[in-house]
Amino acid sequence: MIGTDTISRVIGQDVYDESGEKIGSASEVYLDDETGQPEWVTVRTGLFGTKESFVPIRDADLTNDGVRVPVSKTQVKDAPKIDTDGHLSPQEEQELYRYYGLGTGTAGFETTGTDEGLRNVGGAETRGTVGHDTSGPTTDDAMTRSEERLNVGTRSEEVGRARLRKYVVTENVTETVPVTREEVRVEREPITDANVGSALDGPAISEEEHEVTLHAEQPVVEKEAVPVERVRLDKETVTEQAQVTEGLRKEEIEVDGADTTLGTDRDRRI
Repeated sequence: MIGTDTISRVIGQDVYDESGEKIGSASEVYLDDETGQPEWVTVRTGLFGTKESFVPIRDADLTNDGVRVPVSKTQVKDAPKIDTDGHLSPQEEQELYRYYGLGTGTAGFETTGTDEGLRNVGGAETRGTVGHDTSGPTTDDAMTRSEERLNVGTRSEEVGRARLRKYVVTENVTETVPVTREEVRVEREPITDANVGSALDGPAISEEEHEVTLHAEQPVVEKEAVPVERVRLDKETVTEQAQVTEGLRKEEIEVDGADTTLGTDRDRRI
C-alpha cells in the first residue's frame, strides 16, 4: 500500500497494470482532503508521454520496478479525460470512481465544505500541496521547469563497400602487313648465235617437262601478355554540411488564481 511517506518514490516511476504490462510513467499524486492519503496518480501515456490519465492508487503496490495498479491498461486508455490542473472537483472524482467501479471513495465530498475533493502532490501549488521537484524527491515549495536542448554530434557507420575486380574481355584488332608471293611468268626468246648451241642440245623432236617451285608469304600472329598499369583502391575524406531538424520539448509553468501576487491576471504562464 502506498502512503504519504512513499509519495516521493512514486512520481517518475513506471506504472504497470494488473497483468504486468507497462502503462506509462507517474506524473502527479493526488491526496484525499479528508484522509490525507494518496488516492489518484496521473500517468503519462502515449508515444512521447503527452497524455495524462487518472489512475487509482488506493490499492496499488510500490515495487523495485515501479508502481503496479489494480486496473488494466485498456481501462486507463479509455478513462475520462479530466484536466490535471492541480485539483479535482467532487464531481470529477465521482466520475472517476464510477468509471473504475470503486464506489464513492472515502472523502465524503458533500460534507467537506470545500471546492476541492482532492489536492495535488507534485503539481502546481494549491491549498494543501506538498512541494515536489519532478527531477528528484520531495523537497520544497518550488517547481523545477525543464526543457530539452539539442546536442548534435557525429558517428561513423558503414555506408557501403568498394572493390576492384579484374575480368577478361576480347576485342578485335586489325592491322595490315605486306606479304609477297611468287607467280609464274613465261619468257620467250628467239634463237640467236648466243643460244643456238643450247637450243640444239638434245633430241630434235621430243617430250619434256620443266618445273619451278612457287613461294608465298603468309601472315603470322603471335600474342603475348604484357603489364600496362597498376590499379589500387584508396580512400579520401570529404566534408560536407548536413542539416539536422528536431523538435524539442520544454515545460511551461502556469499559475492559476494568484490575485494577491500577480495583479489582476488570474492565469499566467511562466
